Formats: sequence, structure tokens, C-alpha cells
Amino acid sequence: MNQQPPTNAVSLNEFGRRRVRPSVVIADDKPHIRNFVRDALEDMGFIVEDGGSDRLVNLTAGRKMDLVMLGLSAGGLTASRALETLAATGFDGQIMIFAPAELPMVEALYELGESLSLNMLPLLPTPFSDETLRQAVSRLAPQEPVILPTLDAAQALRAGWLELWYQPKINARSLTIDGAEALIRMRHPTWGIVPPANFLPDPDDPNFAELSFFVLSRAAADWQDFAADHGHIELAVNLPLTYFSDPLAIESLIMRLPQHPAFEGLIVEVNSNELASNIELARSAARQLRYFNIGLSIDDLGADWPFLLEIGDCPFVEIKVDREFVDGVANDRLKQTTCRSIVELADQLGARTVAEGVETRADFVMARELGFDVIQGFFFGKPMPPRKFARHTLREPVRIN
Repeated sequence: MNQQPPTNAVSLNEFGRRRVRPSVVIADDKPHIRNFVRDALEDMGFIVEDGGSDRLVNLTAGRKMDLVMLGLSAGGLTASRALETLAATGFDGQIMIFAPAELPMVEALYELGESLSLNMLPLLPTPFSDETLRQAVSRLAPQEPVILPTLDAAQALRAGWLELWYQPKINARSLTIDGAEALIRMRHPTWGIVPPANFLPDPDDPNFAELSFFVLSRAAADWQDFAADHGHIELAVNLPLTYFSDPLAIESLIMRLPQHPAFEGLIVEVNSNELASNIELARSAARQLRYFNIGLSIDDLGADWPFLLEIGDCPFVEIKVDREFVDGVANDRLKQTTCRSIVELADQLGARTVAEGVETRADFVMARELGFDVIQGFFFGKPMPPRKFARHTLREPVRIN
């Protein structure tokens, strides 16, 4: 079987050297396979579309797609028609088939692809692991960092490009999931997954209120999906403190909460810098929110942490220590001293503590020794789309690497 790409294939060394992210279509009739492949490719920087084999024409029509990954779960005849359609529409990207290597249809499809002058990449034999998939497409992924522009949040809201991703919060003692933080992302048709630094306006921007409404509504909808299979999970959302300047803000927030008997409450995270500059507004909001089982969390607590010494009455339920004090804490005595002081102060105030940005086993062990209640960071999981969070994090036991 000849599975080598023909001579007119795009140079693999140059495939990912571009100003925008490469795009890929996954065509297969089994949703769980598409989800698995999508998750891996998005982590590598691809812009991904997926659907059944019958949607391949719609997914590629009028668009400059770099790669088609074609599964054979619908059979060889369907796949052959897909190849013929791609050739007829002038598709000039590359094609990678994934299927059991021993299937006779595989050789027939490669012969057909080459006779149609399609750019056929070597077969990806199934079954394959996440690592095997990554190796197969690694030379197709961006070879250089993609510099993202500043994008318009208002346009993204209108276009439906915004979504929430979830990062687990792990109980430091029981090693069970205590909850998850909802983090906003943009899925841009050209730039792929865009982090908030490239589109969030200033907290005083008029568009921020609309963004806040989106976050609350989306988190409530995602909670409903999680609860259907896994019961209540405590979600945390990020809001600017200025959101609570509106006298109707809390009423608006309550209206967006899930109306479900299993719903036990929500955490609202407010940046510590904002909170320190307007402690009375934060204290007032926290006191009112408690009547609705909503707790206010002090997020990204950094060098300004001593302001907590003068806070007096503390209606805040959680204090999250910024990664600047957590990253490398295992080998930094100054960071250890600072974290220990914050944990002791939080205990006096009656608030639980979260160590943010834990990425290594050593930092995790030290955070536990220092008395943190909750651990959050890449060591236990990166932020991930809702379906991946539900499929993996909520269904599988917590693992220590």
C-alpha cells in the first residue's frame, strides 16, 4: 500500500509557519471519536470543525481548510464519495485517513486519492492514543507562536463566539473535586481559541455589563448540563466589582441562576486589586449575596495581601492566592512564609484558601503542608470546554501525576 503523500503535497516543514492558525475538518460518523480528536487538535493550536461524513461538503465549501481527517466508520463507499467531492471542489489541503490498517478499503482509498491528485498524508492507524495522534499531526501544527491581535468582545458576543471553559478546584485533603472555575474564551473562526487578555475590555467599559450577563447565563446553562449526569457542582464565575455598582445587579444575578432543586449556590470571584480599592462596595455585595447562597471570593491575592489585616468583619467565603506566590513555593522560603501567613489569616477570618497556579507535584505537596484547603492549576487540569470537563474530569477520579 502506498501511503506516502504525493509530490505535490504542501511542505510539512512550512505548513504551520503562518500568521493564522491552521484549520482542520474532522469527518467521521462517531461523535466520541470526533470529540477525542478535536480536544487533542485544539490543544495543539488548530482551528477545528467536525461532523459526520455527510457534512464534509458543507464544512469545507467556500473555506480554506488546511487538513481533512477522514474516518471510515461510515464505510469505504461513503469515504470514496467524500474524496471525489473534495477533488471536484478543488480542495488543495491535505487529507489524513484514520482507520484500521488491515482494512482492504484503506489501500483502495489511497489509490483513489492519488488518482484524483489529492494530497494524501500517511494513514493514522486505529485505535490510537492521544500521544499517537499528536505525533501524527505534530509537523502540521503551528511551528511558531501565533501572535493574536486585540479582538472586539462586542462583536464576539453578537457572533456567538464566546464560551466558558472550566478548570477543576481540588480539595487538598480528600483529593476530590470541590468545584470548578468558569473562564471565558473566544472561539474565533480565523484565530481559533483566544484567551481573555486579547478581547476583555476594561471593567468600566459599557460592554463589560453585557459580558457579565453572558457569563452568568452561560454558567447557569452549563451547570444544568453537568447536574443532569453528576449532580450539583459548585461553579465560580469572575465578575468585575463595578458590576455591583448597579443597584439592580444582585437582582439581575439571581434571575440568571439555575432554578433547580439540586442547585446549592455559586461563587463570584472579584479581583483583589479592585476589592482593596473599594472594600465597602465588596463587603456590602458579599453580605447581600449570602442570602442567596452566593459567596464572594477574593481572587488573585498578591502583594497587596496585607490589606486583609484591616478588613475587620469578613463576609468573604474564599481567598485565592495568586500564582506569583504559589509557583515554585516548594523551593522558595519567602513564598512559603507569605503563603503560611495568608492561610493563617484566612483561618482567623473564616475563609477557605485556594492555591492558584499549581503546576508541579512539589508545589502541590508544599501547598498541602502550608494548609491550603483547595488546589487549582495545570497539575490537576487545564481549563477545558464544558463537554470535555464533563466527559473526563467529572467522570474520572482525580489523578496525581
